[in-house]
Amino acid sequence: MTISECPRTPEQRKNDVLARLDKELDIWVASADEHGLPCLVALWFVWDGKAIWLSTRTTNPTGRNLRDGGRARLAFGDTQDVVLIDGDVETYSARDVSGAAAEAFLEKSGWDPRKDSASYAFFRVRPLAVQAWHGQHELRGRQLMRDGAWIV
Repeated sequence: MTISECPRTPEQRKNDVLARLDKELDIWVASADEHGLPCLVALWFVWDGKAIWLSTRTTNPTGRNLRDGGRARLAFGDTQDVVLIDGDVETYSARDVSGAAAEAFLEKSGWDPRKDSASYAFFRVRPLAVQAWHGQHELRGRQLMRDGAWIV
């Protein structure tokens, strides 16, 4: 493979990440249990401009890991357009989630977890670190957010 493209500027990478957060429906969610056993699933999500909202059952491994571990790594599926997001997780019951977050989730996904099983919860992932790159030629400068603040 020959790389002929110039690397994107950090500003363009940030804009591309924000665009994907707005348009994509699914995001990969990586979590681990107390023994370090990893779990990776794709979930629907919504971006509210500050945090990523997910919903899953608290009775499955991902829900337990997010609730108990309080950390997650999120990624989009395209390996030629990598976005990695590490963040802190807060858990909200269907009854305690903000109406705005739940309604945004419903509008984007067409599904309302509040009207499904009582075991569904919402998880607010506050990004602490964001990286983005297209191949080897963009590894330099891939860090766009550090300690919860955009560095771009």
